[in-house]
This record gives sequence, C-alpha cells and structure tokens, in this order.
Amino acid sequence: MYRGTEIMTTSKVGHAAMAALIGVAFAGSALPAHAEIKNYEFQLVQPTLKAGADRIVMVRLVDKATGKAVSDAVIFASRLDMAPDGMQEMVTKVTWMPGTEPGTYRFKANFSMAGRWQLSLGAKVQGETGTVENKLVVTAEQ
Repeated sequence: MYRGTEIMTTSKVGHAAMAALIGVAFAGSALPAHAEIKNYEFQLVQPTLKAGADRIVMVRLVDKATGKAVSDAVIFASRLDMAPDGMQEMVTKVTWMPGTEPGTYRFKANFSMAGRWQLSLGAKVQGETGTVENKLVVTAEQ
C-alpha cells in the first residue's frame, strides 16, 4: 500500500524524467546550421583534356566555407558549348555518370574540336534553399 508522499515523490520523479526526455528530443531535432547557397561551387578536377569522343569531365562540389566536398547534390541542368570561343551554338550532349569519390560528379561528352568549352551546371544541395549555378571552362587540346 502506498502513502500519499510516496505517490507524490514517484510522480515528481516521473515528471522530471519526462521533462528531461522532451528536452533531449528537442535538442536532438535541432537543425544543423547550413551555409548559404552562394558558399557552394563546382570546381573542375582536370581543366584540360584531349579532344575526341566519350571524354570524361569530372567536377567537385565544394563548400567554400569549409573546403569540404559535398555529396548527394542533385544535378538538374547541364550544358556544354563553345561559348568561351564565341561559338555558343556549338553544343554537345552531356551525359551524367556516377562519381568515383564522394563529392565528385562526372559527365561524358564529345569534344568534337579543340578549344574552350563551357560546362554550365545547376544543382540543388540537400538541406539548402536555392540553386548552385556555375559555368566552368574546360580546354580540349588536339
């Protein structure tokens, strides 16, 4: 048989434990701080390659604030043309391929002639609002 003080003590301990669990739950669900979308950029891994068919261009998505590569971005736009050499109508098909390292993104394309090619990319970064957009210049050599 319980006395009134025992029930009260047990009830206070139960409430304290519940409050502690709720506090831990809220602290654990706090969202991590994210960088602004302008702090992300694509960088060419190799800015020069040989002209020809089925060449691979590899880029890295980097958080400029930390210098760390960013994985799991969703690439939704890609275009490859010769705009840097004044020939924006010279467009070639770009095919996305899986990256070989975390934070890298690969694209297969035909570089039909030597010159400077512009790779335009658009991507969404998980947990961020906005779009990462970059134009990178790849040089195709003979």
